[in-house]
Amino acid sequence: MTLTPEAGPADPAGPVAAERPLRRDAERNRRRILAAARELFAERGLETTLDDIARHAELGIGTVYRRFPSREHLVEALFEEKIDHMVTRAEGAAAQADSWTALVDFLIFTIEALATDRGLYEIMVSSTYGRDRIAASRERLGPVVGQLVARAQADGHLRADIEMTDIALIQMMIGAVAEYSRQTDPRLWRRYLTILLDGLRPRRDGPTPLPRPALAHTDLDEAMRTWRPARR
Repeated sequence: MTLTPEAGPADPAGPVAAERPLRRDAERNRRRILAAARELFAERGLETTLDDIARHAELGIGTVYRRFPSREHLVEALFEEKIDHMVTRAEGAAAQADSWTALVDFLIFTIEALATDRGLYEIMVSSTYGRDRIAASRERLGPVVGQLVARAQADGHLRADIEMTDIALIQMMIGAVAEYSRQTDPRLWRRYLTILLDGLRPRRDGPTPLPRPALAHTDLDEAMRTWRPARR
């Protein structure tokens, strides 16, 4: 799956003009574009087109192209900030006294973000999306999460054989549950995160109570009936 930048009219003023303060109406349009993109990317994923965003923002496609020459520019503008926010949350978690609570709180925060934003999920599970700015944000996130993992292991709260790639795949797994059960139980992912967290502990007195009930057979049938892959 590739993200092909959509060609648009070149900005005759060049990069210098991009640095100048926007006129009030231009800034208002930019905010409308970002708001529309944020909503559509979260709902449909990153294959949403600039035409879709222009219609949703009730603006002409030329107005969108003047602010964002390609979909890639828009993706970078929106998701760099979101990933940076994850970095900030990871740094805050690392400052908590209890290393297990810090790791769990960070996982809950990130998975909840992925569960409610299909575009962010795609950004985090695939390097297809995003260029230098998003790649730099991802690189900042890795070492901080590594500190959370190492500290929990040093304190005996996390299995010693867990690697950073395990954490990334756990996020992908739970994100897939959230995507699948979005229409039937948007909080179901918490049940399966709890099961996985028990498996990450080197020892425990007993199973952790599950925060959500299992899906009934009728709800599972409903999830199977209503689930659709992200639009391509």
